[in-house]
Amino acid sequence: MERKYIYINGKKSVEIETIKTVDEDEIVDVINYNVYIDGAIHKFEKDEDNPNKLAYALATKRKKYAEFLNNQFENLIILTGAGSSVGVGENILIEDISTERKGRLLAQLWDDVSMAITETILNRFCVLVKYDDKYKEKEEDVDLKYIKNLEKLLSLANIARNYVTDVPLEKETALDIEDIINQIEKIIKVNCTLRLPENAAHSVFIEKITKRKVTLPRVKVFTLNYDTLFEQAGRKKNFTIIDGFSFSHPRTFSGRNFDLDIVSRNSSRVKEEDNFVQKVFHLYKPHGSVDWTKDGNEIIQKDGVENPLMIFPKDSKYESSYEQPYFEMMSRFQQNLRNENVLLICIGFSFSDKHIVTAIIEALEQNPGFQLMVVNKDIDTKTATFISIFEASKKHNNIVLVDELFEDFANHFPNLKSYNQEDAKKIILNLNTGNNE
Repeated sequence: MERKYIYINGKKSVEIETIKTVDEDEIVDVINYNVYIDGAIHKFEKDEDNPNKLAYALATKRKKYAEFLNNQFENLIILTGAGSSVGVGENILIEDISTERKGRLLAQLWDDVSMAITETILNRFCVLVKYDDKYKEKEEDVDLKYIKNLEKLLSLANIARNYVTDVPLEKETALDIEDIINQIEKIIKVNCTLRLPENAAHSVFIEKITKRKVTLPRVKVFTLNYDTLFEQAGRKKNFTIIDGFSFSHPRTFSGRNFDLDIVSRNSSRVKEEDNFVQKVFHLYKPHGSVDWTKDGNEIIQKDGVENPLMIFPKDSKYESSYEQPYFEMMSRFQQNLRNENVLLICIGFSFSDKHIVTAIIEALEQNPGFQLMVVNKDIDTKTATFISIFEASKKHNNIVLVDELFEDFANHFPNLKSYNQEDAKKIILNLNTGNNE
């Protein structure tokens, strides 16, 4: 039997125990579930005929995190990683042929690189830069396969390009490390240029998280993804996005733009106070974007960028985060985590980025008003960088761990109807004057 958490928040938890059988052909079959609520096994009513235990566990989990999120947090911060983009995207036309283009994980990008430059060249490149992480796909296999760790491969390649020269065998062409690095980075850029589908969860999510009192600080969305799915969702729903770039064209970056806000200046108003408009959120991209580029000393945001400003996956991305505009983004992230009554929701984030994790750990240890919710596919109980948070979540009620995909989380995020942005100023009058009442 296999038992795993799908929700943890101090003494509150939901666990699923899967009961399996294995036949003589070693085919595994799930035959039943046990559900544990707050550590105790849930006893279903005797008159329930074959209850759907899995559905009950999922519903209980969603009820618990909805109750948590219904608390009014003064400062709301969202941090999204690859999990919010993977599998999202519309097909695009390449030479009049409809081609699939959806968000990819790094392991999938490895496959894209292998297809583009051929597996033979990729294997030679791994040997050349001394990338030797391998595994057996099956116990009986003789040949080992490369672990698809594109970040480590690029890290080694960036070191090797300064002093390693390929000496090819007869009939082989010498490999140029710099050229292959550029090809890999181009493949990453192309595969992260995505179009938002009509039914994307990003639109629903943005509308829900911004349904707050306008007197509260704006929601801050930090995304580590290079794509522009949140920008497209914001434009589609007629949001104003404060992203550090000027509202005039060309859109030029300045950290001071994050200090701007949108208010309605109504000369007929009675009170002399700021009248903040609705449908506004902040967007920060600490790893760059497919639509950022450098023009002289200025950083510009525009479509169709050839050489985008992006911190590509490699060990040195920690050092790169101290360059502009990334430094401004990281500074704002750390600054926001130090605020009072702040909730950080991490979605689809693997906790493998040292500089991001360090800021979160500092907030947990130093800020008594900080609360953390982590939403990922499966609750990580093994990774070294996350195990301390997992253990702490079982003891402290300011840490919430949720096993949920981004799309499902967006759909089940509580809808605060009291702050409905579309209906906030809607007035309905009964003009039925036909009756003399």
